Amino acid sequence: MHDDRSIVEHRVRRVLAERIRPSVRSDPLPLTVERWEAGGEPVPVAAALMARYRPAAAGEVWGPAWGTTWFKVTGAVPTAWAGHAVEAVLDLGFDRMMPGFQCEGLVHRADGSEVKALNPYNDWIRVTDRAAGGERVEYYVEAASNPVLVEHRPSRQGDRLTASEEPLYRLARMDLAVFQPQVWELVQDIEVLHGLMGELSGDDARRYEILRALERSLDVLDLTDVAGTAPAARAALEPALAAPARASAHRISAVGHAHIDSAWLWPLRETVRKVARTCSNVLNLMDEHPEFVFAMSQAQQLDWIKQHRPELFERVKKKVAAGQFVPVGGMWVESDTNMVGSEAMVRQFLYGKKFFLEEFGIDTREVWLPDSFGYTAALPQIVKLSGACWFLTQKISWSQVNAFPHHSFWWEGIDGTRVFTHFPPVDTYNSDLGGNQLAHAASNYREKGRGSRSLVPFGWGDGGGGPTREMLARARRQRNLEGSPRVEVERPARFFEKAQEEYPQAPVWAGELYLELHRGTYTSQAKTKQGNRRSESLLREAELWSATAAVRVAGFTYPQQELEGIWKTVLLHQFHDILPGSSIAWVHREARETYGRVERELRAITEAAQRALAGQGVAELVFNCAPHERRGVPAGGAAVPRAVAEAVTVVRRSDGGFLLGNGRLSVVIDGRGLVVSAYDLDAERESIAPGAAANLLQLHPDFPNMWDAWDLDEFYRHRVTDLTEVDSVELLSPRDESATVRVCRSFGASRVVQRLTLRAGRKAVEVHTEIDWRETEKILKVAFPVDVKAERSASETQFGHVFRATHTNTSWEAAKFEICAHRWIHLEETGWGAAVVNDSTYGHDVTRDVRPDGGQTTTVRLSLLRAPRYPDPETDQGVHALSYAFLPGASVADAVREGHGINLPERVLHGAGPVDPLVTVDGEAVVVEAVKMAEDGSGDVVVRVYESLGGRARAVLTPGFAVAAAEECDVLERSLPADAVCGLAADGSLALELRPFQIVTVRLRRPDHLEVLSSSATEG
Repeated sequence: MHDDRSIVEHRVRRVLAERIRPSVRSDPLPLTVERWEAGGEPVPVAAALMARYRPAAAGEVWGPAWGTTWFKVTGAVPTAWAGHAVEAVLDLGFDRMMPGFQCEGLVHRADGSEVKALNPYNDWIRVTDRAAGGERVEYYVEAASNPVLVEHRPSRQGDRLTASEEPLYRLARMDLAVFQPQVWELVQDIEVLHGLMGELSGDDARRYEILRALERSLDVLDLTDVAGTAPAARAALEPALAAPARASAHRISAVGHAHIDSAWLWPLRETVRKVARTCSNVLNLMDEHPEFVFAMSQAQQLDWIKQHRPELFERVKKKVAAGQFVPVGGMWVESDTNMVGSEAMVRQFLYGKKFFLEEFGIDTREVWLPDSFGYTAALPQIVKLSGACWFLTQKISWSQVNAFPHHSFWWEGIDGTRVFTHFPPVDTYNSDLGGNQLAHAASNYREKGRGSRSLVPFGWGDGGGGPTREMLARARRQRNLEGSPRVEVERPARFFEKAQEEYPQAPVWAGELYLELHRGTYTSQAKTKQGNRRSESLLREAELWSATAAVRVAGFTYPQQELEGIWKTVLLHQFHDILPGSSIAWVHREARETYGRVERELRAITEAAQRALAGQGVAELVFNCAPHERRGVPAGGAAVPRAVAEAVTVVRRSDGGFLLGNGRLSVVIDGRGLVVSAYDLDAERESIAPGAAANLLQLHPDFPNMWDAWDLDEFYRHRVTDLTEVDSVELLSPRDESATVRVCRSFGASRVVQRLTLRAGRKAVEVHTEIDWRETEKILKVAFPVDVKAERSASETQFGHVFRATHTNTSWEAAKFEICAHRWIHLEETGWGAAVVNDSTYGHDVTRDVRPDGGQTTTVRLSLLRAPRYPDPETDQGVHALSYAFLPGASVADAVREGHGINLPERVLHGAGPVDPLVTVDGEAVVVEAVKMAEDGSGDVVVRVYESLGGRARAVLTPGFAVAAAEECDVLERSLPADAVCGLAADGSLALELRPFQIVTVRLRRPDHLEVLSSSATEG
């Protein structure tokens, strides 16, 4: 037989595109169109319904960037269409290549109720399934003219304050038309078979069966009467569609999904509308297709629907109860996990799961984070302590260098906790269920022979409208189709149950899930990151002092609602395109404003609690919120600080620099303002590598291959400028307890002023840096070359730390040329170590080199600032203030202590006398992470601690108030069987035994609370 495959395939493509698809709707009839420009920010639906509209027509331009235009469309169904299905086609000027990244619309009825959204692949409204003729049509379309910002080039359109007023879109089509169901079904038949055929090998007989079936179908199709001959064309395809799948076919659990970034190339206010549009679409789809299941994560987004679209939220609740609308994830937002602090990571689950429980009665079991930029090794333990047992991600498929070796596996965290994890081999979280994607999922699946199934999230995300009726049609046809994986639309939990059951001995991946991409997100938008870190620290303070006052001071009310509201604001801004710095200018401008408001609110809460605790008096009290004693002030208490006996000495050097000493460190700052010696007097060794200088600012070009704000490509290191030129080096007025040297530099269009301080009694060189940053497409780093043979670095993460190799033996280690650390990073060889702590920096790199003298220089660098131009062309331009400190001779325990210290400054108030801590924990290994009142308003005190050094630890937790009972809890404060708590002593203290990096949450019940419970039980 002659090979005519390409001819037949070309025929199929052309006929489908030029004859069959255009015939899905016939007899188009233009609707009457009117328009009203809302102006400014979006308006309520009621206001739009009452507005004065003016005539408009298809072909008109509309919509300046971020504007809202309301279109009123009216018409009548012709009597000649009686008995036919009728649809309105409302094309706002869509580009089908970019669903979710352009204009969108939400259609309302004349009474204000939502119908559904308009999107590039969903631009229709079903008017009637069977027309009687004469039906009136009246719709109101809220059309959002969001600018297209996906071209990866600088644009001023990313903020309404700088965006153009020129119209962006042209109204394309506003028609009524007859919907031809048999033609539509024929389109779905051909698309599925044609897509499958293209994935089968050239020697597979099934490929030729499909080819000939398609050929026969087109032979019976009359191109001048597509609607009339479509049933016959479909009949020719029935045998090919009826052939059952092979017994060994891969099994796919298809889950409806619409990944919606809570902010990215649009502001938060637009996400509120994107969520409403998508939900209206999927609810309509559920009404038409009872088998359809849709999973939605991010409690924040559902809360927005509840606040802004209550009638839509009621429909959501009904579909949740019916099992079609499935809340997943259990987090407030799909947050970043690299930079989010320990307690904040817990609160993502606390407030997310609390919302799902209170609103829907659902305790989500699967954590759903398809798009975050890497995953902390602390997460498995937090997942388990939230009551969840499964984890899903997709983003690791984006890694540049190393292909991840598993698709279903057990993920082991830093403490040893394991969670069953799935990484969908389809390599997308926006699948359209096309044959090519499903074939890729089956062939790419790495667990063949042991496992047989994977999950595919399907639907257009980011405002693209979610799943479509076409996707469901593909799922139905591929449920049991020869040559295709078996597709079943089902809930995520059902997939996880079956996958874990068939593959209980799945391989184990221990440690972080590092994304070999988007490393620049550890640094971009420094003020957003600084706002996050400060907010986390201020929340710790506000909760600790408010809880202490609520227990100790009569009449003081714990500000539960205010704190929860602030927490949710901070958690929202930890979304994986806000905190990482990869959103448009509008988002980060608002974030800076929001963090400023949060700081003011939290300082007011903290000050009110501290004043209540301090009482009236003149004693100068230092409040210490850190989990370690400082200057004699206990952790979580307030007292008059202890004086430091040792004074700081200063000697001026001939080169214009200074020698500072405090009996523990001897620090040389040379005439260039660089630290050329930091001699550890306790250990009698130099910490700075020979011939090197610390606190060396280094400037690199930073122009990655694609994702500007996201990526830091390794080749940035190929060029570097050491900033050694100095404007001035001067000693500020020295005091006995400290000495400070101010160093001023200028480079490019920027200027930096640094204050290097040595304090009495402290083995730390503190550096406070103020930078007026005016560079573009550059990265600024600060280097500390340490004379230490460190084979690995330790970086703080949530509730512990992770080790990473300093060498590059393999491609896995070489790919980690930029890493994330929270408050500290530590290096050590046996017997001696050093650390660098910071108050708002996350990006770091650690390198090693062997010197001619045989010693090893291990260099730690902090990434201070970047200056990408997309998506925010003014990223980080302006004045920044940040602090860090170098700690020679530091242990990990020292790093933990000093990392907390630099982020939790002392607060000074005048009062009557000392304030005892509400709780204390002995020893240095076990650290108090949070002290708060219980979420249920019971008056119980909740304390969260963790083992910080990576070893087994025993400790005693001693409450500073009467305790009637104590119980171990999960992070939702629900009781757990005792594990770390060994018992409550007569004096109220608790003996604890913790595994390495174990998190323990303890609820301390107060006697009056138990009396209330007992009384309530008696009355009952």
